[in-house]
Amino acid sequence: MSSARSHSTIYNLARREWFLGVSAATCLVFLLVGKGLAARLESPVHLPLVLTVLFVVVLGSALNVVRHAEHLAKQLGEPYGTLILTLAVTVIEVTSISGVMLHGDHNPTMPRDTLLAVVMIILNGMVGMSLLIGGWRYREQQHNLQGASIYLGAVIPLVVLSLVLPNFTQTTKGPTLSFAQQVFLIVVSVGLYVTFLLVQTGRHSNYFSIGEEQGVHRRKESMPRRAIAASTICLVAYLVPALYLAERLAHPIDYVVETLQAPTAVGGVIVAALVATPEAIGAMRAACSNQLQRSINIFLGSVLSTIGLTVPAMVLISELAGQQIILGVQHAELVLLILTLIVSIVTFSSGRTNVFQGLVHLVLFAAYMMLIFQG
Repeated sequence: MSSARSHSTIYNLARREWFLGVSAATCLVFLLVGKGLAARLESPVHLPLVLTVLFVVVLGSALNVVRHAEHLAKQLGEPYGTLILTLAVTVIEVTSISGVMLHGDHNPTMPRDTLLAVVMIILNGMVGMSLLIGGWRYREQQHNLQGASIYLGAVIPLVVLSLVLPNFTQTTKGPTLSFAQQVFLIVVSVGLYVTFLLVQTGRHSNYFSIGEEQGVHRRKESMPRRAIAASTICLVAYLVPALYLAERLAHPIDYVVETLQAPTAVGGVIVAALVATPEAIGAMRAACSNQLQRSINIFLGSVLSTIGLTVPAMVLISELAGQQIILGVQHAELVLLILTLIVSIVTFSSGRTNVFQGLVHLVLFAAYMMLIFQG
């Protein structure tokens, strides 16, 4: 009887986690013949094939990371589940950006392009779709105004310090920062993010839930320790191949940007779409269930973790590699970035959202995509 039960458990586990086998097999293929595939990217068949396979497998692994983070959230409660998710996705993002930046010819704008793409995809694309779907189904949705204010109060200064201020400093040429300014940016970014976590998980945790969700926030779903351990192991098991394949993704992205002369922002958009999609799915799913507060925790938390953690990581990596990075957003994209921050303040200033606000954010996202090719 116990043997039959054991076989049944293994079978059910294999059926649920089948994509882990796909991830492992893909890693093995690129470990054995990755150099050969990279050398044949000039082929009109190999380039889209390699790019698609890597993107899909990394995305699938990231989605499974999200799934197991949500399982842990049921035991740990919010906002810890969302925190696990954002940290895992941030690790994938840093790996992807550094891989593209350090591979082949130096690409100093890659961190900036990716960070801008993440901000635009999340604050305009993800927010727009979530508010549009939620507003269409429920007319109006409510969120905790205090929580949204704290999020934006951290996001806005970090975005300006990272992506706007470098345009106006005078100690270095171009939209860059001096070493002392980079140290200041690292300390401030990490310091604000850690302080935010203390606020979010400590004395003001009620700011990040609303109404009935506050009861859910306090009540944790009882799960066996074995189930918690299994979810943690599976999360790490999916994260490891995602990191390896994200680094391999640098080869086709670098070829598209440098050899095919595509706009440099295209590489940033690809990486940003990769890391933002899992959270976008979670945010829109929450909006469909009339849980706008969870959506806000996901997409504003994602922006905050990207700016608060990815920027310091990329600055450190560039210094260790002896390569300068360009952080300042310029020209029309700078105007659109500032406009996005202003509209975000207006959107989350009343505690209620509707379909029109979602549409406005989607218009800004469409403008960003247009500027990539018609800047």
